Amino acid sequence: MHGSSRVAAKAAQDAFQRTLDGDVDCARLGEDLFAVTSALDANIPLRRAVGDPSRDAAPKAALVEQLFGGRISAEAVEVVKSVVSQRWAEERDLPDILEELAVSSVVAGAEKQGRADQVEDDLFRFERIVAGNTGLRDALTDRRSDVQGKDELISTLLGGKASDETVRLVRQAVRSPRGRRFDQVIERYLGIASVRREQLVAVVTSAIHLDASQRDRLVAALANYYDKAVHLNVVVDPAVLGGIRVQVGDDVVDGTILRRLDTAKRLLGG
Repeated sequence: MHGSSRVAAKAAQDAFQRTLDGDVDCARLGEDLFAVTSALDANIPLRRAVGDPSRDAAPKAALVEQLFGGRISAEAVEVVKSVVSQRWAEERDLPDILEELAVSSVVAGAEKQGRADQVEDDLFRFERIVAGNTGLRDALTDRRSDVQGKDELISTLLGGKASDETVRLVRQAVRSPRGRRFDQVIERYLGIASVRREQLVAVVTSAIHLDASQRDRLVAALANYYDKAVHLNVVVDPAVLGGIRVQVGDDVVDGTILRRLDTAKRLLGG
């Protein structure tokens, strides 16, 4: 986001957080905000009407009340009113922030239940499974397939194995990718969760599974280095042979045997 949209996003997020601080059903709020996001994506005149920076906030808020009052929760209506009352530099920034707040609401619900870590882990693992299975990826992302069939497939794959929040976010990623690939949607959701929880995400690639003790030591070392909470996403890849590769944002530490062999090969002129 650029210019006025950054200021608008901060104001919208502050209003959203005030709503979360009250007695609110986070799952319902997230569902409602996803619904409004989809409505704006599907209706260009509506999106322009509520996102037009030249219009006063009051008539835009009144339009939200007229269209969505009674159809979504009162809390969701107030959040959407706050969002449309801001000045957005780009038309698409408004539904983007609504999607972000919807994901944040689902994650906040998981936080209240003490399973936010599980949601992040499950989303990351499921995205890796989909990435490695062409048939599954096609089944979930084929625009010609019906939504009910995709929902049933997700239920079969994740039912009883993942949290309700994980299933909800996966379904949303499949139903409404908003022009992005499945992996890009999940990556965005994970980024939103990371920001909400004020922690960094470290993607660790290892030849073998890391046990709890190894994970704890690595988390402690990274948290001490970055002076911030760290969440690990571990990728097991036997091709690296040994050692680990750690990526935190743009920082990469590659201590794998494969990397060392490649380096040695280059030094020897191979």
